[in-house]
Amino acid sequence: MSDAPPQPIRVLVCDDQALVRTGYVTIFSAQPDMDVVGEAENGHEAVRAARRLRPDVVVMDVRMPLLDGIQATRQLAGPDTEHAPKVLVVTTFNVDSYVYDALRAGASGFLLKDSPPAELVNGIRTVARGEALLAPAVTRRLIGHFAGHVRPADTTSPVRRNIVDSLTPRELEVFRLIAEGLSNAEIATAMSITPETVKTYVSRILAKLHLRDRVQAVVLAHKTGLAP
Repeated sequence: MSDAPPQPIRVLVCDDQALVRTGYVTIFSAQPDMDVVGEAENGHEAVRAARRLRPDVVVMDVRMPLLDGIQATRQLAGPDTEHAPKVLVVTTFNVDSYVYDALRAGASGFLLKDSPPAELVNGIRTVARGEALLAPAVTRRLIGHFAGHVRPADTTSPVRRNIVDSLTPRELEVFRLIAEGLSNAEIATAMSITPETVKTYVSRILAKLHLRDRVQAVVLAHKTGLAP
């Protein structure tokens, strides 16, 4: 007997603009592996709907009335929350503070609204798999922030030595490219390897260094002075 087909990704769309919500619903509903289970036009509705409908992924706008998307994300996916959905923050505002606040609140990804539809769809699939997602441009903004605010690390520090000792030379190379804000595809091109191999390296690096996602890898690389 053949295996049962995988269940579609349950998506909740949260945005205060009806036209934007309609566009998202149209795009996501057309995907064979997605099921839009509901909509919300403010943060309070988003929290209530997510708790009632139990979506896999919540597409969350930042600026919404009554309760903004950052606070709604914190209530749904913050520390100590049970059965937390994955939250993909999508906004027109490429503002550093929004990125930091969204990630601290528990968001799994951050994309801009002017991203192509295919990138938004792929973003949902990425966070649904349990992977963190940041647009390369957003990652580079984070790098700019940390490069300007983190003091240069002692190159003999135990943390740095532990990283160098625990990673293979190839993994260390990937780690440094992650810190530059390169995507898996860009790393694959730079190292002349396949994207699948890069994905394997990234997974190993995060596991060895006990990091949650690429954002933490970027921060660690700059704190330890291992970023280029």
